[in-house]
Amino acid sequence: MTPAPFVPVRDALILAAGNGDRFHDGSRQPKLLQPILGEPIILRTLSSARSAGITDVDVVLGYQAVRLRSVIEAHAEAHALPGLRLHFSYNPDWHLENGVSVLAARRRLASRRFALLMGDHLFEPPVLTRLLAEPARSDESLLAIDSRSVQPDVAAEATKVRMSGNRIVAIGKNLTHYHALDTGMFVCSPSLFGALDRSRATGDTTLSGGIRQLAAAGLMRGVDIGRADWYDIDTKADLEHAESLLGGRGRAESA
Repeated sequence: MTPAPFVPVRDALILAAGNGDRFHDGSRQPKLLQPILGEPIILRTLSSARSAGITDVDVVLGYQAVRLRSVIEAHAEAHALPGLRLHFSYNPDWHLENGVSVLAARRRLASRRFALLMGDHLFEPPVLTRLLAEPARSDESLLAIDSRSVQPDVAAEATKVRMSGNRIVAIGKNLTHYHALDTGMFVCSPSLFGALDRSRATGDTTLSGGIRQLAAAGLMRGVDIGRADWYDIDTKADLEHAESLLGGRGRAESA
């Protein structure tokens, strides 16, 4: 029997539930509504997902959920996100780690593969496009990794991955021996939900805990992003740094 042709992933789950407690700007406004080059972070993430080929997005909300949802829906109603169907899930335990937010969207995504994105990570759409089209087994999940050398202070803040060939065998912020950084951009099998359940049962509610479960079963593969840029916005300084780099690149491209 001829195998069915591979179909690129078109669903995405975006985690947007946290309160961004490391982002101190003197206000209680959700970090994801902070502007970067005049556009709230969450809208830039949604726009990049759409440009990459995503057609359906489930946004997991928590902290100031009503406010964040209203901004997203107003943007969509203004036709600024054409072709993107929006869905929303709510995580009442948003104060816990991000693995709980993934579980909040299980009902809609339990039967198909999906991209998993962090609301506060900025990325280049072609990288996600390539990840969405990467052939994979139905039980296998993918993580976009960055194997370039970085400064020690950058590595200290990042989630790191250890590889064996193209397989991820360990992931965490405290790894001392590692080969790449976790960019926060995944394409996941629905088996992630069960892995997160198992991790939570041990007291670990992080997304990395679920990924460790999959890695232990040989179900996590790394896909290197090459020279592409990505930005993890944890602090106001991170936002200002990303804005300066993005602004400089935009001026160079228009020159």
